[in-house]
Amino acid sequence: MTSRTATLGQPDASAPSTATDSQTHGFLLPIVGGAAFAHLLNDLIQAMLPAVFPLLKSNFSLSFGQIGLIGLVYQVTASLLQPWIGLYTDKHPKPYLLPSGMVMTLIGIALLASADSYAMLLVAAAIVGVGSATFHPEASRIARLGSGGKFGTAQSTFQVGGNTGSAIGPLLTAAIVIPHGQGAIAWFVVFALLAIFVLYRLTLWVLNHGQAKAKSLARGRNEGLSRGKVAQAVAVICVLMFAKFVYIASFTNYFTFYLIERFSLSVQESQLFLFMFLAAVAAGTFAGGPVGDRIGRKAVIWISFLGVAPFALALPYANLFWTAVLAIVVGLIMSSAFAALVVYAQEAVPGRVGMVSGLMFGLMFGIGGIAAAGLGDLADRYGIVWVYGVTSFLPLLGVATAFLPDTRKHQAR
Repeated sequence: MTSRTATLGQPDASAPSTATDSQTHGFLLPIVGGAAFAHLLNDLIQAMLPAVFPLLKSNFSLSFGQIGLIGLVYQVTASLLQPWIGLYTDKHPKPYLLPSGMVMTLIGIALLASADSYAMLLVAAAIVGVGSATFHPEASRIARLGSGGKFGTAQSTFQVGGNTGSAIGPLLTAAIVIPHGQGAIAWFVVFALLAIFVLYRLTLWVLNHGQAKAKSLARGRNEGLSRGKVAQAVAVICVLMFAKFVYIASFTNYFTFYLIERFSLSVQESQLFLFMFLAAVAAGTFAGGPVGDRIGRKAVIWISFLGVAPFALALPYANLFWTAVLAIVVGLIMSSAFAALVVYAQEAVPGRVGMVSGLMFGLMFGIGGIAAAGLGDLADRYGIVWVYGVTSFLPLLGVATAFLPDTRKHQAR
């Protein structure tokens, strides 16, 4: 291990911490950027699924409830597996799991393109969910390894890759799939193949340098929270994640339907508005990480929730122009919270990066999936416009941030 450490230009474990900081804690842009690019490709593929919902609804004569169930199957599959995969790989590293998981996503795309029944659509959604479950905890781990101690910046860079992919996905769907039909979904296999290549290269880096980087980062690790404080933090995080991702799910799954219903837009026109919202989410995501590195995670979470509340409450009553403006503002402000929440949880439970990342991404997918099904059922009963009036109150749950324990005191100690 000594020779490998020297090769990497890293000091011995007995060296002073200042030397460690200057020599081992460099932000590795090729690694963090590679993980972010893979996240872009992964989430681009995943964003295609809700973007084709209007097409599938027409082709298979589905109700909003059935559309919501497709989203539920996909997101619950991903959410249930992610924390278990993260926990297992914390103890038993499996570097090749990343490219292998993307192979599952590729299979899911092929099935979705060729599905001829509602049951096959559910199977395809479940398989894509399995691919997502393997991707997020492991790719998040790689981003942290390459962070050089700038955990918030690395996490937000990783997350902005995913949000960028989520924004591009509906545009590509509108350009490729909507005009040519369900079979054109198969073109997304190209993105899966590119992701497999990128993830394979990242896997090789982990095999050569990952252990040394993990040890150098562990030397500066904080104590974490006590068991009681961890339980308190988890409870608050669940409330915040519920508020954030139920509200976000109303946009990612039903914003196009809302615009079509309220303003009589075409499917392709509504996809452009969805792109604007998702692009704003991608642009706003990056700020949460580096700002959190400087002023603390709680401050970012406060701003993200309560800062967005007035705009969210105004959106259901706006005309088309102001709906677009408010959707962009909501995306910009609220998107900063997730990177801050992930890094906060990683600081609260040090040494369990995979489990914490899997749990956080799993909560995101699980809440989003349940919200997709629940909001779809409510839209069938009361109308999609009514749903947007109700969900506009969700950001007010951000007051729960007051009960988050402060991890910065533990770092200082």
